[in-house]
Amino acid sequence: MNKNMGTIDRGIRVLLAVIVAVLYLADQITGLAALILGVIAVIFLVTSAIGFCPLYSLLKLSTVKKED
Repeated sequence: MNKNMGTIDRGIRVLLAVIVAVLYLADQITGLAALILGVIAVIFLVTSAIGFCPLYSLLKLSTVKKED
């Protein structure tokens, strides 16, 4: 499994997950929206931690900078 996520991509995903967590803890999102956003946030954190996104793989995308 080759990494297909660059540093900026990973950082943005972590930031979005943190924003969802803050909104949830501040009771700004509840119910089904909180559940869906929570699941997406967990997926973002996991894919950021391993540097691999299965969807990118299926679409043959990569945000890793190419070395010359």
